[in-house]
Amino acid sequence: MGGRMHADEADIDEALVRRLLAAQFPRWAGLPLRRFPSSGTVNAVFRLGDELAVRLPRVRQGVGDVAREGRWLPLLAPALPVPIPSVLGQGLPGEGFPWPWSVCRWLDGDNPEAGTLSGDGEALAADLAAFVAALREVEPAGAPGAYRGGPLSRLDGRLRGSSTGARPGRATRPAT
Repeated sequence: MGGRMHADEADIDEALVRRLLAAQFPRWAGLPLRRFPSSGTVNAVFRLGDELAVRLPRVRQGVGDVAREGRWLPLLAPALPVPIPSVLGQGLPGEGFPWPWSVCRWLDGDNPEAGTLSGDGEALAADLAAFVAALREVEPAGAPGAYRGGPLSRLDGRLRGSSTGARPGRATRPAT
């Protein structure tokens, strides 16, 4: 998944990441580096050694996330029942890269996919429910607003317009 996803995407490759690390975080510059095959559309992700990840915004719209993650992840971590990424370094624009970027602790694991869950799917659902419940208990004073999500009723018209060809009986009532 190393190809371009956006027409206005920054040029990001291993050589750039190595230059950024050497200039700003020399203690990590000698670690093995490889692009992570992420399906993410906002950040390019590189594994750095066994315990770190480098995240660079692909597009300008993702730039604000770097500062938000640096501020909010440490505040959220103690309130959550599972580990979340921790930002270990916030890089600055440089070496031909126009935006801030970050080095984070890598969390090992797999994304669940239908039909491939090993173990108990009910346990996964319970863990996810506990995470969401804990997240909802966090006091969000000063927190940034969500830009993905919101009331489903706001998305109803767009969903119906994009669901042509859906199976009959689906999406027949307004979303609430």
